Amino acid sequence: MPYDVTLITIRPATIGKVLPALDGWLKANPRKGEFLACWSSEIGALNQILLLHHYASEADLAADRERILRSDNPFGIGEFIAEMAMDSYSLFPFLGPIKPGQYGPVFEVRSYVLKPEGLPPTLESWQQALPARLKLSNMLGAMYSTSGVVTRFVHIWPYPDLNERARVRGEAVKTGVWPPSSGGGPSRLVSQRNDIFLPAAFSPIR
Repeated sequence: MPYDVTLITIRPATIGKVLPALDGWLKANPRKGEFLACWSSEIGALNQILLLHHYASEADLAADRERILRSDNPFGIGEFIAEMAMDSYSLFPFLGPIKPGQYGPVFEVRSYVLKPEGLPPTLESWQQALPARLKLSNMLGAMYSTSGVVTRFVHIWPYPDLNERARVRGEAVKTGVWPPSSGGGPSRLVSQRNDIFLPAAFSPIR
């Protein structure tokens, strides 16, 4: 069952207008997929809105995307949009589904591009290493791309604040439980990106 990650880049200094309009549009135009998150970027690439939906089928996802693309006012915020990307992801097969709830409110979204052969060993090393890492803090989810630039994978970590993020990451490295080192580790990576997002007031995942 695919996840849709829509990343909307908005014009600077418009977030105060964008979020209320987007909230109203989402309520008035429910999608076929389950609405999970609406976050805005705080650190990293700025002026970005991340929308996360979970779908029962590729057909439902495609239908919703077609409706957006044919709209004369996408998401009710067309006048504010500078750029928009819609990508499909599959959850790592050994993880449970991403569910609404209170997790953050700080969400670290880490995105990597892998070498063409990099996904199988990445999945294997993560399955081995993740249980020890989860003893330090929870993870919201990890997914690999099935559209757009491939192969990418994204993992999302919630924290109560940035100080706790620094503490947990420091402990993970110091104790050697993270990042996963088996199967080639960093040698599988082509590029890395890291962004910090905060939830909108109406986001199911907060």
